[in-house]
Amino acid sequence: MPIIFSLIARGTTVLANYASCTGNFTQVTDQILVKLPSYDSKLTYSHEDYLFHYILENGIVYLCITDKDFERSIAFQFLSDIKKRFLGLYRNVAQTAVPYSLNSEFSVILSSEMSRRSDGLGDNSKIGRVSEDLDELKGIMVRNIESIATRGEKLDLLVDKTEDLEITSRTFKKSSKKLSRAMCMKNAKCTIFLVVIILLVIFFIFVGACGGFSFPCTHPKKN
Repeated sequence: MPIIFSLIARGTTVLANYASCTGNFTQVTDQILVKLPSYDSKLTYSHEDYLFHYILENGIVYLCITDKDFERSIAFQFLSDIKKRFLGLYRNVAQTAVPYSLNSEFSVILSSEMSRRSDGLGDNSKIGRVSEDLDELKGIMVRNIESIATRGEKLDLLVDKTEDLEITSRTFKKSSKKLSRAMCMKNAKCTIFLVVIILLVIFFIFVGACGGFSFPCTHPKKN
């Protein structure tokens, strides 16, 4: 998944985040958050095989980490959409919410949107919007993350994507089991339905052969 981590923060106070795989994202982003300017800005930091993209607006930071080959325009589309959804839900509490108080709800949205954008299921095919995004992207600088590190400080991002693969595998296995159970239930229902139909057919054949529902054939004949 090219978008591997995202967060929403008020200054250095993280309100919600989501990681698609294991890594020291919290430690690294904590170091980055304290270095961001106080004014509104948009920027991309590069670090080896990864890019850190952020939008800072009215004191709220919208940040995501992607693979270096992931389209920056799509990353900033993701951040813009996340910003709109976040403000739509939490505009009135964003400036006072305590750390991670919005995580249980908004991390689900982060996860869904990360997956959508990473799998190319967003509205990136809209030429007008892509053109606008590319024009805007020209004004968003890319800097090496070391430029914000103080002397002697090292920012090392460690990512282990094996967990992401394991999660995908576990999800596939669970889905397979659910599908198997559903098919078994469907087959069982079909079998029961067929047996009932056969029994009804046999019953009506017997009724017809016996002369009716009063079953006269079972009554002893009178001399």
